[in-house]
Amino acid sequence: MTEVTYWRKCGSCKKEIGFNTIYQACNVSTCRKLVFCSVDCWNLHNPVMNHKSSWAEENRSPRKENYVAENDDNAPRRIMVNSKPVSNTAETTGSASEDEILIVASKLKQYIKDKYDLSTSANVMDALSNIVRRHTDRAVAKARSEGRKTVMDRDFE
Repeated sequence: MTEVTYWRKCGSCKKEIGFNTIYQACNVSTCRKLVFCSVDCWNLHNPVMNHKSSWAEENRSPRKENYVAENDDNAPRRIMVNSKPVSNTAETTGSASEDEILIVASKLKQYIKDKYDLSTSANVMDALSNIVRRHTDRAVAKARSEGRKTVMDRDFE
């Protein structure tokens, strides 16, 4: 495995963003994968993307040891295999993709801020979207096993 020397690169200037350092992220959910080394670099991104109402959010990159542990190529992985082919998938319909955010970021952030007076990391939306996908896949399988074509609230129990 090659030595990891930085966390990510800036979305504007391509400067390396180190571990455990401050970076800026766009608050718009479709730009969550882009990170910026400074507010100035985020400002270069904003007019290009033509966001109506957006701002830069200050975050801290992960510590190197945490990042390496999470992205270890030798880590065990669970592989899920679909036993039935699924029609009307995202590839054929052009709808929601596997990496699309499914959570309304502004609503969740406001809820956490109002109820707990905490900020929300940019990575929370990806993590929650993955949780929603896993639970939805299980609910769909349950509905299908019962011969239904409608997913119901009881399928999520």
